[in-house]
Amino acid sequence: MTMKPMKAGDNAGAADNMFVDSGEAGDGFLRIGEMAKKFGVTLRTLRFYEDKGLLHPHRDGSTRLYTRRDKARLKLILLGRKVGFSLRDVKQMMDLYDPSGTNTKQLRLALDKSEKQLARLQKQRDVIEDAINELSNSMTLVRKMLAERSTQTNSAA
Repeated sequence: MTMKPMKAGDNAGAADNMFVDSGEAGDGFLRIGEMAKKFGVTLRTLRFYEDKGLLHPHRDGSTRLYTRRDKARLKLILLGRKVGFSLRDVKQMMDLYDPSGTNTKQLRLALDKSEKQLARLQKQRDVIEDAINELSNSMTLVRKMLAERSTQTNSAA
């Protein structure tokens, strides 16, 4: 990591923004609590993703400092999890990223995995739609049975 001091005319905003990561377009670091709050995850989740090699926060003693790159990676992790990718798949796709390359291999892998996942999700949707239809039909039948019994009880009284 290369740190560069901000110039006198730059808007530092706060004392902890005195230095910015040179690859960060002026974006400061986030501590683990801030990162967790911003993305709606737990501290344990962030530590877990770090242990799995998905996130690579900088360290200042025992303090984890998350960069703009970490934020982008976490967004991709959460998107991947939301659409049903395993963490292994997410890591495999992210690890192919090359900031100086065309990333054709990464894009092809992402497309291939996405097509397969979309097919799985569509099959799941079909199964769920069938289950909903079956349940709705059963509920209609039960309502009719209850209505018949209610009518029989009222006419018997």
